[in-house]
Amino acid sequence: MHLAFADRDILDDVSFILTEKSRSALAGGNGSGKSTLLKILSGHMAADSMNVSKTRDLRISYLPQSDILFEEGSVYSEVEKGYERFNGMLEEKRLLEQELALSTEEENTYPLLVRLSAIQDRLLDDGYFSRKEKIEQILSGLGFLSSDFERPCLEFSGGWQMRIALAKVLVEQPTIMLLDEPTNYLDIEARYWLKNYLKVYPGGIMIVSHDQTFLDETVNEVFELFRGKLTRYSGNYSKYLEQRELEITQLEAAYKLQQEKLEKTGVFIEKFRYKATKSKQVQSRIKQIEKMEMVEVPSHLKQLSFTFPPAPHSGNDVLIVENLNKRYEKQVIFDDFSFHVNRGERLAVTGKNGSGKSTLLRMLCGDDLAYEGVIRQGSGVSIGYFAQDTEKTLDPGLTVLEEVSKVAATADLPKLRNYLGSFLFSGDDVFKSVSVLSGGERSRLALLKILLHPVNLLILDEPTNHLDINSKQMLLKALKHYDGTMVFVSHDAHFIEHIATRILYLTSTDPPEFFDGDYSYFSYKLEEKEKVEEQQEAKAQKEEDIPTSVLSYKEANRQKNRLATLRRQSEELLGEHEKLEAKLLALDHSMALEENYTDADKIKALVEKKALFERKLEESEEFWLRLNEEAESLEASLG
Repeated sequence: MHLAFADRDILDDVSFILTEKSRSALAGGNGSGKSTLLKILSGHMAADSMNVSKTRDLRISYLPQSDILFEEGSVYSEVEKGYERFNGMLEEKRLLEQELALSTEEENTYPLLVRLSAIQDRLLDDGYFSRKEKIEQILSGLGFLSSDFERPCLEFSGGWQMRIALAKVLVEQPTIMLLDEPTNYLDIEARYWLKNYLKVYPGGIMIVSHDQTFLDETVNEVFELFRGKLTRYSGNYSKYLEQRELEITQLEAAYKLQQEKLEKTGVFIEKFRYKATKSKQVQSRIKQIEKMEMVEVPSHLKQLSFTFPPAPHSGNDVLIVENLNKRYEKQVIFDDFSFHVNRGERLAVTGKNGSGKSTLLRMLCGDDLAYEGVIRQGSGVSIGYFAQDTEKTLDPGLTVLEEVSKVAATADLPKLRNYLGSFLFSGDDVFKSVSVLSGGERSRLALLKILLHPVNLLILDEPTNHLDINSKQMLLKALKHYDGTMVFVSHDAHFIEHIATRILYLTSTDPPEFFDGDYSYFSYKLEEKEKVEEQQEAKAQKEEDIPTSVLSYKEANRQKNRLATLRRQSEELLGEHEKLEAKLLALDHSMALEENYTDADKIKALVEKKALFERKLEESEEFWLRLNEEAESLEASLG
């Protein structure tokens, strides 16, 4: 496959294989051609030249990054169009039934009956008659309420329109799915559900995504697109990064040597350029440089760095929220909600879209005052707040470099070009006018401005949106070393796992729930909630032609793997029990101290915290018992 724009090769002799078993990620820097490749594979764009070998009945479905708008029909009816692949078969079925109804007793209708039976079997095996259940399962998994199914598509925002498009692609159940940033508009619950759905999906997938955890759990090979060439790496995304890190080290060493050689050659050329006696040597070195293949480190894998300015000192109580009540007309967002945020804490706020995450952040930073209760900042607290519409505060008359120069400390001015590079503004991009930037570029610039300003409380609403994986890693490293306090909204599991010291989980139906410390228990609860059973139609279809002995061996193997997983999860939960029990002992000790039990506010807070930990321990023990019951059952069946 080959594609060029002007004199630049976007795809240069690209070759690869995708099958119905493929679990592939497509990696590469911004502008490397990832989306272009998916468009060509799906038939939405033509290559300059391409040789393709396809299996019979191959079907490919493609989900673009954005810009899908459904103008007519309800959510359900739009997604049901994913079953239009059966229209030809249904029409043939209708004609056969009509022909049989008009036939006489003397006519030989046996061939018609055989064909009709074959069509019925195919429709049954491919899930056409259970389409209602399938559509509802997928829509619910992606976060739609049952009351949303018959709502017009036009009532939904752009992000929800993309969910409708994703649901439609999943319903189509193609041989190969091409998904371009499928998690961009999904909350954390929908991401877990989609990840689990793809794990049991019977077809092949190729994904472009900036969600590392999502890729790690859904793919087993990575294709990297760099300078028009496509290279395959075996393993998930983290494995690819490990392999690539070794190669990058070698590339950087080669790059350094090449730059030294170029510098020496350049000095020689300049020194002897106008000496006739050295003209041959000068020309020879010029030709050497022209023929030299330049060593280049892939932009999406360059080691980016960013460091925060030191956080000003603040008191230990950074945020105090007491008896918070917030509602929109009849919808209750928060009801008598109280919590504290202490100095140095990193509180992640996550959960379903529409559960009040951004609303909470707006109230914490003082942008939304329409609530009842108390939200109080501690002494010496200074806030840096990044909202989803923060880019509106940028000055369209300035360049990118001028915009960040306004807020940077004097000591940071020499590093601004490096900082901008870390946020995907490289080369001449820094001289672009803010007025011509895309929405994503403006968002990144606004985030950098906030991070450059010295504060001791960062309130960030989805800070990793519009960042690639490498930039996310850079931000993650910087936030790990940040010496202030953080409250942030995120749906990125990798980011939450490595940053948060505490998690606040919000839904629109249940009270707010806190998870302290280790991410594993929170992840375990979401896995349980969003698990997807293997697609039974496909499973039954496959097993019909497999000998019983092979099936028995496969089932035994599956049970052994499941048993190993249960034992591992059981050990992890026991570890959680020990941590929770230690925290309860520490709380008992604190409650026995005179300075605490004589202070009504302190003892009330300690009692509430103890009740929370006791509830978590009870839930955790209940999960542990269920795991062990299943493990014992498997052990008995395996003998």
